[in-house]
Amino acid sequence: MHELRYRQVHLDFHTSPEIPGIGAGFDRAEWQEALKRGRVNSITCFAVCHHGWSYNDTRVGRRHPHLEFDLLRAQYEASKEIDVNVPIYISAGFNVRAAEEHPEWRGLTPGGELLAPNSSPLRPGFTGLCFNSPYLDHLLDLIREVVEQYPDCDGIFLDIIRQAQCCCGYCMQSMSELGLDPEKEDDRLELSRRVLERYYRTTTDACRSGRADMPVFHNSGHIRRGRRDLLEHFSHLEIESLPTGGWGYDHFPVSARYCANTGLDFLGMTGKFHTTWGEFGGYKHPNALRYECAAMMAFGAKCSVGDQLHPSGRMDESTYAIIGEAYAEVEAREPWCAGARNVADVGVLSSEAVNPDSGRENPADYGAARVLLESGVLFDVIDGEMSFEPYRVLLLPDDVRLDGQLRDRLEKFVAGGGRLLLSGRSGMWRDRDEFALDIGADHEGTSPFQPDYVLPRESLSAGFLRQPLVMYAPSQRIRVREGAESLGEVYDPYFNRDFRHFCSHQHAPARPESSGFDCGVLSGAIMYLAHPLFGMYWGTGAVAHRQYAQKAVLGLLGEDVRLRTSMPSTARVSLTRQEELNREVLHLLYAATVRRGGKLRLSDAGLVRDTYPLEVIEELTPLDDVRISLRPAGEVRRVTLEPRGEELPFEVAADGRLELTVASFTCHQMVVFQY
Repeated sequence: MHELRYRQVHLDFHTSPEIPGIGAGFDRAEWQEALKRGRVNSITCFAVCHHGWSYNDTRVGRRHPHLEFDLLRAQYEASKEIDVNVPIYISAGFNVRAAEEHPEWRGLTPGGELLAPNSSPLRPGFTGLCFNSPYLDHLLDLIREVVEQYPDCDGIFLDIIRQAQCCCGYCMQSMSELGLDPEKEDDRLELSRRVLERYYRTTTDACRSGRADMPVFHNSGHIRRGRRDLLEHFSHLEIESLPTGGWGYDHFPVSARYCANTGLDFLGMTGKFHTTWGEFGGYKHPNALRYECAAMMAFGAKCSVGDQLHPSGRMDESTYAIIGEAYAEVEAREPWCAGARNVADVGVLSSEAVNPDSGRENPADYGAARVLLESGVLFDVIDGEMSFEPYRVLLLPDDVRLDGQLRDRLEKFVAGGGRLLLSGRSGMWRDRDEFALDIGADHEGTSPFQPDYVLPRESLSAGFLRQPLVMYAPSQRIRVREGAESLGEVYDPYFNRDFRHFCSHQHAPARPESSGFDCGVLSGAIMYLAHPLFGMYWGTGAVAHRQYAQKAVLGLLGEDVRLRTSMPSTARVSLTRQEELNREVLHLLYAATVRRGGKLRLSDAGLVRDTYPLEVIEELTPLDDVRISLRPAGEVRRVTLEPRGEELPFEVAADGRLELTVASFTCHQMVVFQY
């Protein structure tokens, strides 16, 4: 396995040909001093940018018109001199220069628009190229040139890896030759799949044309869950996840919980920017970066911070001071994170993994992760090929439908003592609306009402409710059979809202009598909830919905739950194990995110991006008297607070659980249990 360093910088350098003096301010000593100030031990530098310009000596591409020397070589040698790794960046999916010189290489949508962030040629933005065109051959030549020039570099980073449904001349010809119909979306998607597979195979081969162990990463802005077939082309994974850049603070934990089970080392990638990439002069608060790096370590990742180098080549002093604050804490904590594996009670069988057409923000996955994170439940995110053995409970959120193989694996899991939590359409056959598992209830289709209401039994109901709770998405109609337990009742509204009959500002209220259908069922080791509860929670954030889901999870775990804490729902916990050192490390994380900013149109001409609401971290507030109850994996000899090495007293309760209190911590505290 390729092992990554902990303290990395991804140094963007997408530079317009209209800017003079490229690299003219580069200074070897200043470069090295910035890296030292930032405690950086790996920096990704550019060979080819989105504008299509090269920053190395190139015969294949075109050097930036205002660059007078090999800037990449200067950066590479200055970094290596102080033992800083240098992966090399090549823009693959965007290349403005190539698109202008060869407009026939540009991708086209089925509607005839350019495949680009901005489809109009009158608006600024990068141009998407089709990997089915001769551009792929040009890209392969660029890659081979770089690895020939830098055989000892620390990897190749290929960016913007996507192949949408394309109807350029080359794709139209390919579909004709393959007997595919370009008027059919499924056929266009089939060609995209084939083209992308050829891209991965040929570019990875090019990266390793001179060195079989060259590290390679292909960046699509998201690690797709369930695409295990692509992993052979990756040496490691990088989770691009800038919280203020559109990913939010929920994206990274979900992705990290999946990546940790792939067998590949991985890093988290945030940014120094207040918003997102390409923001010169924008800085997030140092406390935000401290928290984001701490979260990366807590969730098992190495750390990377995105920066953008000024066209002059001069490093930004403020940026590396901010990075240095965060990386000083990372460096001190590395010994308790190296080689650690996540410990989990619950495995979330990913909706995205079985629904590959879902987008980056899959509501079911995100909602399930948010419920578990806010409840302090230890979990992993897995796909259908990963082992189920480590988990006490498998959670299938909302729309995880089954084929015969997956059904058999789940039945074997239950037969071995595991428990299942299903919601919505999860557990149904993939090709029909019938349950593949015996949930202990008869299924009578989807409710005709939206919304409807539930009154769960007291053990599942939100603690502050005694009346039916509105459920915004349609339920599955189930009637519990004899021998199984009903989890509560569904109440229908008087009618669905339309022009003929409506009530008040939103939906009609619940009828006073129950519908006769059940909101859920518990049958042996299988619990089923009739609504797509997890996606609903992600969409609405209703605390009552979270408590309903949380109590269902905790009810299935019972006394087997590994960890309990007194931390608030805004805090985060993770537990990792360093097997060789015979110790477990409990990570406590806390930072209050504040929603700031709003939608504001700043320029009709597109001079700057419109604004949008952001989750911002500024103050780091201490948490006091955090109570912890842990079911240990063996006899604990001592407990310490690291990295300061302070011993922490603990008690062993009658049931064998360890009980202890952390008096106070700010941002991130590691509690180490030595066995």
